[in-house]
Amino acid sequence: MTGHLISYLPKYYAEVREMNEIMDTEGQEFGDLEAALEGTLNQFFVDTATWGLVQWEREFDIPQDNSKPVNERRSVIKSKLRGTGTVTVELIQSVAQSYDRGMVEVVDTAGQYAIEINFVDTVGLPPNLDDLKAAIEEIKPAHLAMSFHFRYLMVAEVDAFTIDQIDNVTLDKFAWG
Repeated sequence: MTGHLISYLPKYYAEVREMNEIMDTEGQEFGDLEAALEGTLNQFFVDTATWGLVQWEREFDIPQDNSKPVNERRSVIKSKLRGTGTVTVELIQSVAQSYDRGMVEVVDTAGQYAIEINFVDTVGLPPNLDDLKAAIEEIKPAHLAMSFHFRYLMVAEVDAFTIDQIDNVTLDKFAWG
């Protein structure tokens, strides 16, 4: 924006050094202001918030843990946003998917007073499983039991891997990891 402001003035100012300096300085200030406004606006949306996550956590009475990655903190906030209203399988699925970023299937085992949460395309344990358990525990009816089913790599899947792919797979993706 620095060279842009001078174009709004009469052409004879383009040759005046002092005017160019003033416009360059003003352009830098306006650029900084625009960046600050954009940064502040980002805090109003959970998916783009960074330093504003503290306000979101305070709003929902979520304990602040700055040692957690930003994505995990956002997941907790999203689950609080989604976890309102009548509890249905769809609501529990929506909350679970806000944590996992993958496909989650929730099964209501009628008559057994339980729900099963299946991680369809996430391999291994999700990084913030404890937060997910707490969020679902908070919204589900107290009489329902809850179980989780995880997906691990099978021998047939590993057989199809190249050596480079195997080198990049961590042990927690296997059932014994």
